Amino acid sequence: MKLLLIEDEPKLAEYLRKGLSEEGFSVELALNGIDGLHLATQGQHDLIVLDGMLPGIDGLAVLAALRQSRNTPVLMLTARTQVEDRVRGLQAGADDYVLKPFAFSELLARIQGLLRRAQGARSSGEVTQLRLGELEMDLIRRRAQRAGQRLDLTAKEFNLLSLLLRRQGEVLSRTELAEQVWDMNFDSETNVVEVAIRRLRTKLDQPFERPLLHTVRGMGYVLEDRGA
Repeated sequence: MKLLLIEDEPKLAEYLRKGLSEEGFSVELALNGIDGLHLATQGQHDLIVLDGMLPGIDGLAVLAALRQSRNTPVLMLTARTQVEDRVRGLQAGADDYVLKPFAFSELLARIQGLLRRAQGARSSGEVTQLRLGELEMDLIRRRAQRAGQRLDLTAKEFNLLSLLLRRQGEVLSRTELAEQVWDMNFDSETNVVEVAIRRLRTKLDQPFERPLLHTVRGMGYVLEDRGA
């Protein structure tokens, strides 16, 4: 899931970016309304976290301009406690509000709730369950199990496995995995992919008789059931 965070307080913005990234989100950051509106209208995001008071263009103006072309879910952050202020935001097209100061856990729960609503509103034909033999993944509840045994995955491990499972049978390079899961350009000195693959194998394959995650030497990794 890709989020756009538009927040002008650098310390809060970095705190939220780091926390949301650790929860498995890819986070793009804008520190003012002008840059935020540009990214919101030109990029593809699953959800936008928008501060109500911004330099350049305030949050309501960003929201009004965005709603002329995009229906991306928007969660607004505001220090204004007046009901009228929140009503204006909702009327302008905000999907939810969080009042400052807030707990990160509350923000995360609101984001997850909006994403579930957005997913539920999409076509019923959209895939929400993935399967490979005895391996099953529920993308909505973010749960994975193999042979009925739940896999205790971190957010990044879940995203890595879901990517491999969506493209089962296809060899994915370290570069592509780094870009898709960690939103980073591949660096040959970075072993983040290898470490994550090793940890995922420990949970996905070691407790079971037959491995599903395979290394293709010199090319990358592939998830497939190669039979007995």
